[in-house]
Amino acid sequence: MSLTKAERTIILSMWDKISTQADAIGTEALERLFTSYPQTKTYFPHFDLRPGSVHLRVHGAKVVAALGDAVKSIDNVAGALTKLSELHAYILRVDPVNFKLLSHCLLVTVASHFPADFTADAHTAWDKFLSIVSCVLTEKYR
Repeated sequence: MSLTKAERTIILSMWDKISTQADAIGTEALERLFTSYPQTKTYFPHFDLRPGSVHLRVHGAKVVAALGDAVKSIDNVAGALTKLSELHAYILRVDPVNFKLLSHCLLVTVASHFPADFTADAHTAWDKFLSIVSCVLTEKYR
């Protein structure tokens, strides 16, 4: 699966706006993840998982920073996320389905923060991009 030129343009132009709210978006996406899919909490026994906690804000910022790395390397997402994939597969042993769950939460969060920008084309582009990111992150599991 690859992005079209139009989809790349949408991702890159929206990223400029998203990056200005990266911490809030990352935190909110994790809050959605833990509320909607409570089984994902098992990977964070050492975190304070209450909404707005320092742990969620710090990890949310890391999540969106990694997404930013993927955006910056939009033509080589696999290269940008190799180390992250290895960490989650070999050391943290995260169930790969969780990447899809987080992708969905990120998609909803971005849509709620930027409703005017989140057209049908933008939805398609971001859904496809986040699917690529999820696939790359599960690469080491195969």
